[in-house]
Amino acid sequence: MLEYFVITVAAVIVVINPITTAFIFVSLLPNASYRKTRIIARRAALTGTTVLFSFALLGSVIFQLFGISLAAFKIAGGLILFGIAMQMIKEHKGEHDEEKTIEEKEEFADNVSVVPLAIPFISGPGAIATVMILTTQAPSTTHSAVIFLAVGITTMLCYYAMVYSENIVQYLGGTGKRIVTKIFGLILAVISVQFVINGVLDVLPEALQIINSI
Repeated sequence: MLEYFVITVAAVIVVINPITTAFIFVSLLPNASYRKTRIIARRAALTGTTVLFSFALLGSVIFQLFGISLAAFKIAGGLILFGIAMQMIKEHKGEHDEEKTIEEKEEFADNVSVVPLAIPFISGPGAIATVMILTTQAPSTTHSAVIFLAVGITTMLCYYAMVYSENIVQYLGGTGKRIVTKIFGLILAVISVQFVINGVLDVLPEALQIINSI
């Protein structure tokens, strides 16, 4: 059981990658206060945990209910991420913070806590597929509980990675923040394109079969 626990936790951590989430957090909210950082990080971690728990329990039912596939989820997630990436590359979010109203700042923070932090960085297609596969292959209830524990540990790591990402910001300065934002905007664009490519490759064999049968 200990070996299963270690392997499961390692698998979930590698797929979700809390460090990447922390750097994206810095890029999106470089000027957030410590209090606001904790609020947004907590909301993102809780949302991501809820999504992963839901798909671990009812993943196949959810997909069947709405008539969607994991491939479609990958493509849709990639397109959404690409739009966010373009905004990060074109305009640094912190440059016009002074011009924003409190309501606009709150709305922006609420939005990024869900997309892209909770979805798809914490609970993306890879993470959802991983927990769904692990739960369907779990030999006992105890093993299933280990999977949920692994998800909880990983999202907690994401939370602390985002909270302490402010330490990175302290050493960046204004120019550094803009550079990091654009670099991770580019990385985010590449990740989004890879999501779309993976989704297309998943549906390609089925599409080719349909074409060949016509």
